[in-house]
Amino acid sequence: MTVIVDYGAGNLRSVQNALEELGASYLVTSGSRTVSRANKLILPGVGCFGQMMSALDKLGLREILTQRIYAGVPFLGICVGLQCLFEGSEESPESTGLAIFPGLVKRFAGNARIPHMGWNSLSPVQPCELTEGLPGDTFMYFAHSYYAPVTTATAAICTYIHPYSAILHDRNIYAVQFHPEKSGSAGLRVMKNFLDL
Repeated sequence: MTVIVDYGAGNLRSVQNALEELGASYLVTSGSRTVSRANKLILPGVGCFGQMMSALDKLGLREILTQRIYAGVPFLGICVGLQCLFEGSEESPESTGLAIFPGLVKRFAGNARIPHMGWNSLSPVQPCELTEGLPGDTFMYFAHSYYAPVTTATAAICTYIHPYSAILHDRNIYAVQFHPEKSGSAGLRVMKNFLDL
């Protein structure tokens, strides 16, 4: 059972539309019991890091998500759903992330337009199931003002002002900074690759 985690602010309809186009069965829930029984977890993220973490705490989902991730359940974080895997974010210094990965999410700084919004290319740096079948010059749709550092779990980099993690992969953990549900056929391929794990 694939579960989309509903914390009250994610772009659920677009993710649902993508799964429906792929013919996938899924549940949307904020219920901790259902999340604890999921075979696959998708955490969409739209909005503020602190609001997301606060909502997960109020719903009692922080600990359950962490437990399921460490139990080996395939997890896909999207946008802020990627950022929450780190220890914290400059966007909400008072909030702590899930701390699956070390480091902080930082705000873009420089002369370029912020937020980074629009199509940009991926540069794979290590093999990852999410990118199977994609051409080397794949473009995805991004919309964010904060970015995750490049780490040993980085599977693909995007460069906007400077390089950052566009895809993370570590064991059963997958996360993307872009929005696959808004990235056309390439994004659907990423979603299908996750569902096929």
